[in-house]
Amino acid sequence: MQITDVRVRKVAKEGKLKAVVSITFDDEFVVHDIKVIEGEKGLFIAMPSKKAMDGEYRDIAHPINSGTRDRIQSTILEKYKQALEEEPEATVEI
Repeated sequence: MQITDVRVRKVAKEGKLKAVVSITFDDEFVVHDIKVIEGEKGLFIAMPSKKAMDGEYRDIAHPINSGTRDRIQSTILEKYKQALEEEPEATVEI
């Protein structure tokens, strides 16, 4: 499975959330609302999630193994850094 497109929407407001990303696989399957977050140890991604009845948040879609998660995260963070260099002022209000 190949990552064929990554679309980054940078967030304008201050805080830990830096961008919201959509990623496409094999030009056939897309996952929206992946978040780029600034943590204590640097940037990381959070997969789309929803609040369950018990109040916990659960991922709606996520990689099954750590190798795939690492590949998705490194691709997204690379595209996010490129977006910062290309258009540092272009952001989206969330």
